[in-house]
Amino acid sequence: MSTETVTAAVTPAAATPATETGRAVVLGYMDTLTTGDFSALSGFFAPDATWTLAGDLPLSRTWTGPQEILGEFIPAMVSHFVPESMEFAFEGVIADGERVFAEWNTRALTTEGARYDQHCLAVFTVRDGRIVAVREYIDTLHAKNVVFV
Repeated sequence: MSTETVTAAVTPAAATPATETGRAVVLGYMDTLTTGDFSALSGFFAPDATWTLAGDLPLSRTWTGPQEILGEFIPAMVSHFVPESMEFAFEGVIADGERVFAEWNTRALTTEGARYDQHCLAVFTVRDGRIVAVREYIDTLHAKNVVFV
């Protein structure tokens, strides 16, 4: 896996301690994600954290707790890709209080040989230094046509 530099953006009016903490947590999560160290990722999540993938894909639903998120959801998605081909290009984050908006591109070759080029946006909620909720939005038609054929 490879990544480009993570860029952070925040407006001066939003620079509260919660904003700075949320931004730091999400940036740390993104940096760790690129290493593929799923055990380290679990430390970013609250025990009852949720991750919701919007849409009507086979994996679209709300996943609850680090075990479901990291032990089921992410491996199920990644299993469709050639691991060495995965690249994340982070566009940046915008933080406001406990909400952090993260934007990135995921590129990979599917195990069926198709090119996956997905623009992603997620709204993270960070409370007490941990991710408590994520709502992820992707082009579900592209995912359905390339990954879930």
